[in-house]
Amino acid sequence: MHQKLPSTRRVFRRTDNHNPGAAKVQLVIEDLPATLPPTSVLIKVHTVSLNYRDANIANGGNPWPVTPHGIPCNDAAGEVIATGSGTIDIRVGDKVAPITDTENLTGRENARSWLAADEDGVLADYLVFDERKVCRLPSHLSWDEASLIPCAGVTAWSALKDIGFGGSVLIQGTGGVSMFALKLARASGLKVIVSSSSDKKLEELRSQYSEPLLSTVNYATFPDWHENVLDITQGVGVDLVIEVGGSQTLIKSLKCTRRGGIISQVGYLGKESAKDLDELVPLLIDRRVNLRGINAGSKQDLDDLCSAMSAVEMRLNDIVDSKFPFEKANEAIEYVWQGKQVGKVVLGVNGSC
Repeated sequence: MHQKLPSTRRVFRRTDNHNPGAAKVQLVIEDLPATLPPTSVLIKVHTVSLNYRDANIANGGNPWPVTPHGIPCNDAAGEVIATGSGTIDIRVGDKVAPITDTENLTGRENARSWLAADEDGVLADYLVFDERKVCRLPSHLSWDEASLIPCAGVTAWSALKDIGFGGSVLIQGTGGVSMFALKLARASGLKVIVSSSSDKKLEELRSQYSEPLLSTVNYATFPDWHENVLDITQGVGVDLVIEVGGSQTLIKSLKCTRRGGIISQVGYLGKESAKDLDELVPLLIDRRVNLRGINAGSKQDLDDLCSAMSAVEMRLNDIVDSKFPFEKANEAIEYVWQGKQVGKVVLGVNGSC
């Protein structure tokens, strides 16, 4: 007997009301296509995970234009329940996720199109995507864990590239990308330093990652936190910084990166000011640092990450901070906006809660 396919879906769209306290998303009902395009798949979503980017866009802080009243979020995991007549790779029953940049298949494309910005995101109970823009997720993961991979996971994976076994990395913050990077870095044999403004969060991390002991730095208590990083590395500096602050922290990140090291710029959480970058060019040249922008990753990157995680059956349950029901999307977005989480916040969809 064929499964009866849904004709409508529940979906949250942004209100684009950026006033404090106002609802940032609104639940609506939308029609699904009566017939799938030949190379498309219909995905029943089980879990959506939030990134700071989602809260930032919902509050009007994105530095790039976004589609008015678009659908938020770009991290989701679901099950394929139907395929178009011309699909050749993805099958019914596959555990999958769409890629974050739907134009970035190999890493060499010139175009880009980001979910939840240039096009609608994934905060819905059903999704339709072309199979070329969908990847299979590791089968050993729960739905909650699998939903962390498409954006946060691939961003962390891309940010850690080219750092060999035994190297050192400074990871800024305790958000989703940072905690995913922490997991990958420890599994890769890297010495990890984590920075945060919260002693409570840092203590929790030291307790959780005690063997070997995790090095931490509180950048609020120690404004010259780059000096702490240099002390930890015997004055040499780290091989890699995963930079999330932007112009407000970049100069200090340069000062604690070893000569010839790498800074992976993945975020812009701090206030952006050109005055903070007066020393940028001299430091960049003097320290011979490779400063690279990380914009999630390609479909190939996602496939590679999933293969690596499957090979060692890496679990991610320890970086899930909290779970909200789908209907509480507004509360979840505000929770992330307030920076209350250590790790990832997820939303249970289609009864996954």
